[in-house]
Amino acid sequence: MGYQMSRDAYRKWAEGQATRYERIAGEPVAMSPERVIHARLKSRVWRALDRELRTAGLPCEALPDGITVEVGEDTDYEPDAMVNCGEALPDDAVAATNPIIVVEVLSPSTSADDFAGKLADYFRVPSIRHYLIVRAKRREVIHHHRGPDGAVVTHTHISGRIRLDPPGIELSVEELYGD
Repeated sequence: MGYQMSRDAYRKWAEGQATRYERIAGEPVAMSPERVIHARLKSRVWRALDRELRTAGLPCEALPDGITVEVGEDTDYEPDAMVNCGEALPDDAVAATNPIIVVEVLSPSTSADDFAGKLADYFRVPSIRHYLIVRAKRREVIHHHRGPDGAVVTHTHISGRIRLDPPGIELSVEELYGD
């Protein structure tokens, strides 16, 4: 499109579009069509997050794609899954108010942005503690998390469990990949 849109103008515009978009630096950017492997992975991630939160009885909710994470005034991302903690979101909410965990499943067209731009942007949101990048082409989950001093620490997991604290849950790499 090539022009800046406010968050309100973007949301009104996006409601009438057949294609899904994210807003980056004020400009709408079309999201690529998904492959089946992408849909399977993000579904498994959401199910695992939802089950772990419910089992632990935490005041958090796992949300699938379609809910916005607002980054500053000019960027709106729709991660493939997320965890929002605290007060329950109203039924008509379009954005998470306290995202703690965000997850992106890599697709060929977005991998560079997921590794660089989104990594920096997501950690501009004070509540975000964990950013998981799930690779579709090989078994690998890259876990970026905010350390005690605020620095972002990265771990790569090809098997085993990933500890997400807060909120105090774990995910199994094997479960995410359907083993």
